[in-house]
Amino acid sequence: MYDVIGDVHGYADQLEALLKKLGYELKRGVYRHPERKLISVGDLCDRGPAQRRTIDIIRAMHEAEQAHVIMGNHEFNAVAWATPDGNGDFLRPHTDKNYSQHREFLLEAEQDYGWYGSTMEWFKQLPIYVELPELRTVHACWHVPSKQVVDRYTDKNGILLPEAWVLASTKGHELFTAIEVLSKGWELQLPEGYYFLDKDQHPRTAIRTEWWREDTRRYRDLAIGVGNIDELPEGDIPGSALPGYASSENESPKPLFIGHYWMNGTPSLQSPYIACVDWSVADNGLMAAYRFNGERELSDKGFVWV
Repeated sequence: MYDVIGDVHGYADQLEALLKKLGYELKRGVYRHPERKLISVGDLCDRGPAQRRTIDIIRAMHEAEQAHVIMGNHEFNAVAWATPDGNGDFLRPHTDKNYSQHREFLLEAEQDYGWYGSTMEWFKQLPIYVELPELRTVHACWHVPSKQVVDRYTDKNGILLPEAWVLASTKGHELFTAIEVLSKGWELQLPEGYYFLDKDQHPRTAIRTEWWREDTRRYRDLAIGVGNIDELPEGDIPGSALPGYASSENESPKPLFIGHYWMNGTPSLQSPYIACVDWSVADNGLMAAYRFNGERELSDKGFVWV
């Protein structure tokens, strides 16, 4: 079956330690398991000390058909940073703020422009989501209407069409909005006058949410990544603002694996059907995976970490 790993962010030592703990062995230059395949939820690049080695490990597994890999928001942003917009700028503007988010990756990548260009082409070949008979994986939020939009701009393998990159980077376009939801999560605008500082000390007026929850509508319950929860409104969010996670089938939803959210503490489920595998390796946390064996309902016992 499958081992689903979380955001690596250039922490190759922890990645290799986790692969070995899961029983993968380096053979002919590729980590392999005799019975299992890896699934990466994306965000291989940015932040950590070993950008190239991280990407090369996962890319080698992907190209040897030992892994499925999806595009996280950091891979998307890296491609947009490197892609001219046709008007003298780039799809992701080269501002100081954007550079600071890519700095560690660019410092390594720009030492070898051949590798950099090849890596960008590989990133472009990664799908936004993967759906298999047994499970689903997306970087941040499974939202069927957004998935349906993305499907109109991808090929049969789920890869964004070359002409779609400009649209995907154009704020206000339906493709831009859909990719934002799938790869960055369901965000809610705060009421006027409210804001908080994110982990990079940038002011934010919208919160990432635990979009899968149905037991509460309070801002302070649903927010993810807000250091001081008292900075948020005390009341409920207006209307039916969260998508939830439901199946169109007359049975329990298919298991879903996500990353992106910088969870803390001991790895645990978000629901019986959802496992986040990002446990903050880039913030002195854990490099985590979920060992999936086809179960319809997930269990905390499925997590493995280093």
